[in-house]
Amino acid sequence: MGGEVGRAPKREWTGDMAFDQQATSSLMQDKQLKRMLKRKVQDLTSKVEEMERQVLEVMRMRASVRKNRALAGKAATAVAVSAAAAGSTIALTNGGPGSKDKKNAVQGKGAQNPAKLAEIDKAKQEAARAKRMQDLIRQSGNILRQLMQHKWAWPFLKPVDVEGLGLHDYFDVIKKPMDLGTIRDRMDATDGTRYEHPQQICDDIRLVFSNAMTYNQEGTDVYVMARTLSEKFEEKWRTSLEPKLNEEANRRRDEEALDKVREMTAKNAVEEAEADKLADNVGRELEVIDKELEDLKGMTMSKCRPMTIEEKRQLGHNLGKLPPDRLNRVIQIIAQSNPNFDMKGDEVEVDIDAQTPGTLWRLHRFVQSCLRAPRVAGAAAGGMHQGHGPRGGGTGGSETMQNGRGAAACGRGAGHPGKRGGGSSVVAPQ
Repeated sequence: MGGEVGRAPKREWTGDMAFDQQATSSLMQDKQLKRMLKRKVQDLTSKVEEMERQVLEVMRMRASVRKNRALAGKAATAVAVSAAAAGSTIALTNGGPGSKDKKNAVQGKGAQNPAKLAEIDKAKQEAARAKRMQDLIRQSGNILRQLMQHKWAWPFLKPVDVEGLGLHDYFDVIKKPMDLGTIRDRMDATDGTRYEHPQQICDDIRLVFSNAMTYNQEGTDVYVMARTLSEKFEEKWRTSLEPKLNEEANRRRDEEALDKVREMTAKNAVEEAEADKLADNVGRELEVIDKELEDLKGMTMSKCRPMTIEEKRQLGHNLGKLPPDRLNRVIQIIAQSNPNFDMKGDEVEVDIDAQTPGTLWRLHRFVQSCLRAPRVAGAAAGGMHQGHGPRGGGTGGSETMQNGRGAAACGRGAGHPGKRGGGSSVVAPQ
């Protein structure tokens, strides 16, 4: 006995220690869950911010497309008006704004891409322009031949024989000699000196007669011959070629304007296709985020505490206050956690006790958000009475009330809330 004085009595802590360990483990799990949820929320926030940036980019691209389309339309209208005023037959719709080929290219219907179409259109246009120019050069050649056949043309058919005629000051006076024979040879040249435009021919013919009238005194034979042939040339040029050259210049201006319209249309088509692609990507990312949010909700709801009987009773009662347009969402929430839930039929029976805690709390939050909305509150005040089941105001479901269970029937018709088979009817524990 004496040896045991002062020794502490042995205490049984086994049960308490087990409880403490369980509580500590639960606490650690809760902390881990919170950390994981925080990371996921941060990750989702980053994704949402990136989606917002992409949405803004889509909006910017759409605005740019609308602006460019309007500008292209105005430019095409201006070209059409100009072409009509000039009597031009320029094709405004061949690959231009509203072109079926470009529309098909954007929609991926097998047509070539807009940039390629623009290149093809431009190549065709350049070929047609070159053909018209060659025809005008040929007509200029006809005028030249008529001049060379004139009886007074002989002094101007060949370069001036400066040494033979003893014209030692000729090159001091005439800086750029020219003759009709040289002009004819340049029209047929293949060494890169060939005329590319009728105006070049016109300028050189004028230079021939201008040189002659500059070097020779007025009244001399050569001066008179040069002035006579010059007047004949100007008359033929003014009546036969000048109108055609003016028409070609106007047409070229319109074609260049149309080229800009086509370039804008091609650029617009590419940007519109890029905007569509980006919008599709945003849509797919949104679906992924929705899935992650649902998973996150599921993880959160798995830790929810069970509802009390009173909370279930109140939930069932509040479900009965919902307007018909909100009942489909109720069914969706239940179906998400219960794949076997029967959503078909005019009336769907919902057993409150059969739902998981997570589903019940999601329903609770949804109902509360609906009841807080002013329009729902007004509808509830006009169609419901506190403390009565909505099926005609009766007290059906007393048995479920006694068992702590509620049954909700959600009708899909368009009737009045509270009537069986109508827009919605909910039986809740009283």
